[in-house]
Amino acid sequence: MSDDPKYIGDEFLEEDENAVDEKEKALEGLYDLVLPPGVPQKLIVEAMEKFNLEVSARKCAVKTIDVESDNLLVLRGDLDSVNKAHDYIFQKMSEKYNYKRGK
Repeated sequence: MSDDPKYIGDEFLEEDENAVDEKEKALEGLYDLVLPPGVPQKLIVEAMEKFNLEVSARKCAVKTIDVESDNLLVLRGDLDSVNKAHDYIFQKMSEKYNYKRGK
């Protein structure tokens, strides 16, 4: 047994570590498609429903001047569904705003 001093809440430390493991295990096999600001809500809902994805928020670094990391929306699901949602959103945005893929 350790001689380190004990503090209130130490008895829950082991439970907290297990909770993190359970959260990580729940996310195994899932991928996130980070949605940039400006994607229309209607398009996000369409992709979510069409490809059976869940919407979540995630802290992501935004590479712009003087902006800290921000909570961005993500579509979360299996790799195939996330890739299909990406292509679907890109196609719809391309049709509306005349995007062209870079080479």
